[in-house]
Amino acid sequence: MNFLEPTRLLLLLALLPLIAAYAVTQVRRGRYAVRFTNLALLDRVAPTRPGWRRHLPAAAFLLMLGLFVTGFARPTADVRVPREQATIMLAVDVSHSMRATDVAPDRLTAAKRAARAFVEELPERFNVGLVAFSGTASVVVPPTTDRGAVLAGVDRLTLGPRTAIGEGVIVSLDAIAGFGAQFGEQAPPGRVVLLSDGTNTAGRSPHEAARRAVSAGIPVSTIAYGTPEGVMYQNGVPVPVPVDGPALERLARETGGRHYEAASGGELRRVYEDIGGSIGYRVERREIWTWFVAAGLLLSVAVSAGSLLWFSRLP
Repeated sequence: MNFLEPTRLLLLLALLPLIAAYAVTQVRRGRYAVRFTNLALLDRVAPTRPGWRRHLPAAAFLLMLGLFVTGFARPTADVRVPREQATIMLAVDVSHSMRATDVAPDRLTAAKRAARAFVEELPERFNVGLVAFSGTASVVVPPTTDRGAVLAGVDRLTLGPRTAIGEGVIVSLDAIAGFGAQFGEQAPPGRVVLLSDGTNTAGRSPHEAARRAVSAGIPVSTIAYGTPEGVMYQNGVPVPVPVDGPALERLARETGGRHYEAASGGELRRVYEDIGGSIGYRVERREIWTWFVAAGLLLSVAVSAGSLLWFSRLP
């Protein structure tokens, strides 16, 4: 938490004399509390003392003043607020290594399920598109608010040879740029979410794609799914297809995105929920002085009610 007017917090120093005055008053009251020599008679005729409760109104009053002064200093905090609009491109690796079953029931099926969950949870005004890449990359569904079209595109994904990660990113960037051109300078922010399990084996390099993404100001979040022990079978022969997390992590880091690792279908769903939250909200610094004023007012009401209940008078 920060303050737009931090010097106003110096007013809290004014509470110190009040605290000192209250303490002196209590000491003097204790000094002259006993006026009768017959303590037994005093015990019978004097009402029961409220004990610690008699200090509550003063303590609450000082706390209330502290809350009002803090609010007067205009405190601010980072608050998540929903984005009104954005353009998201899902780039899905459909290379043959996606047949590996180290993520049940297999990598591609798990990715499809997670992609569906991600699309369904995004705000309605978000435009979502789909890119598939293996040896080449192509737009399966251009950016749209039609969730049905995107989900149908996810269901149609099929496998192909080789892995062109860089092409997947670049085609996604071009799709975002083409869609945003109709808005001019008011184009909604874009984000690429790329899922892959392998090393780039075709097309332009991820490093070149990262430069393009940085130039366009579009972060690329990557998900490395699978395990180092992943295996696919070709003609009955096992072929190791370990996940290449470091390469995808570099791509995300270079573009200002985030990198995730998912080794199971459950983890993939959680990863998508996390990404959906980061895309669906932006962090803004907002004034929160009303919180402190409201807390002070509620405290004053509570103290007044307690004072009436215990002492039959307002503090």
